[in-house]
Amino acid sequence: PEMTAFQAAVAHETTKAPMLINGEWVQSKTSEWIEVRDPATQDVLSLVPEMTAAEFDLAVRGAKDAFPAWRATPPSQRARVMLRLQEAINANMDELAAAITREQGKTLADARGDVFRGLEVVEAMAGMPSLLMGELVENVSRGIDTYSIKQPLGVTGGICPFNFPAMIPLWMFPVALTAGNTMVLKPSEKDPAAAMMLADLALQAGLPKGVLQIVHGSKGCVNALLEHPDVKSISFVGSTPAGKYIATKGAAHGKRVQSNMGAKNHALIMPDADVAQVANALAGASFAAAGQRCMALSAVVVVGDDARVDAIAGAVAKLGEGLKLGAGKDDGTDVGPLITPEAAKRAEDLITEGESKGAKVVLDGRDPSVPGYPNGNFVGPTLLSGVTTDMDCYKEEIFGPVLVVLQARDMDEAIALINANPYANGTAIFTTSGAAARKFQHDIDGGMVGVNVPIPVPLPFFSFTGNKDSFQGENYFYGKAGVNFFTRTKTVTTAWKDDYMTKPSMAGVGTG
Repeated sequence: PEMTAFQAAVAHETTKAPMLINGEWVQSKTSEWIEVRDPATQDVLSLVPEMTAAEFDLAVRGAKDAFPAWRATPPSQRARVMLRLQEAINANMDELAAAITREQGKTLADARGDVFRGLEVVEAMAGMPSLLMGELVENVSRGIDTYSIKQPLGVTGGICPFNFPAMIPLWMFPVALTAGNTMVLKPSEKDPAAAMMLADLALQAGLPKGVLQIVHGSKGCVNALLEHPDVKSISFVGSTPAGKYIATKGAAHGKRVQSNMGAKNHALIMPDADVAQVANALAGASFAAAGQRCMALSAVVVVGDDARVDAIAGAVAKLGEGLKLGAGKDDGTDVGPLITPEAAKRAEDLITEGESKGAKVVLDGRDPSVPGYPNGNFVGPTLLSGVTTDMDCYKEEIFGPVLVVLQARDMDEAIALINANPYANGTAIFTTSGAAARKFQHDIDGGMVGVNVPIPVPLPFFSFTGNKDSFQGENYFYGKAGVNFFTRTKTVTTAWKDDYMTKPSMAGVGTG
């Protein structure tokens, strides 16, 4: 019998990634294939199709055809599918994590975290019926009531990045589907297995055919989603250049867009913060997941003199030095490889650029030796001190295990420095002063603020509230904002009084 996509995705052999169209896993007829490589070894794991235009149209048509019946399904029944999906994800956590580690390179512990943070969205969406409640005002005029209702959009589109192969698909399709939409989802062509496995689990959880379609490809597939008239919205997570392109082109084609983009997340270290506590927080937030997180802490602003900067930088570097580089599947690995050789080279080039402009390389992770993995895309934990805001290593999102340290005379200078940065996803302050924390959260531009919390990603009953160049679009991911993104509000005004129907009115509704 033919393998299900779930089995194919976890099989240790080169396989062609199938598409999910109308509940069936089917192979593309394309002649163009993209290699999925193990970032620790460069071994080819599987091939992803650049699907044909006809196949893409079939996927969208199927999602459009599935929409009326799915929309008519009571919200509580749609939510029950999420409850069953939650159980299925929990039962298959190890297989999902193994697939992520193999294709993306992160450690198994990180991969489980990837799945778990997505699972929290599935859990939250099981409560969708209450999030779909509208509002009513009785007697807005004599005998006239007005109420609002939330209705689904139709076919929605999702475009996923490589860095969280499970979490980001789970930011998208559970919200879209439970709100009554159908979705055409494009996993990252670099690591599609987890998204395919999740879709397979959703089918097993009772999701009707055609409600979730999985399509494959790179820019051509993205453009097809942006241009297709039946796709009503686009959800995207990825780099800022790609995100701005998607937001602009999506809007030009009349689509609703939510685009989570790049970041340069800062931590402000006040003079009263404990060095050991800060070092532990910074090392994990900057070096874990090899820095490939849009909420990684990649810049630190230390308020104080040179000795204070050296103390913080030295303590973080000491912890970074003790982290073990290796393949994500190997026990004891703390930091896995970057996704591609190009990503590793770019990170190393930005480190070298900072050094050439006068930054001090306190911890150097360039060109590391990793026993058993000579071809891996490894960059070790790296710390640059004496960094200034004109250096590319500060201005650009490195997306590697690299922490840059800047200095400020006082809190006002530090806040001004952070707010001058075009990115504004997350930001954190480390302090024992409530007054300093209050001032920081009020004055800072960052959309998500941590007080003694290095990576302040909100749980799914809130929303992921990036700001400035870190987000473009109409509504944030998940939480109430996510539900608003995937629904349109309809406002209904009703009159049921006898004389209103029998007597002519020249004044119109609302005149009393």
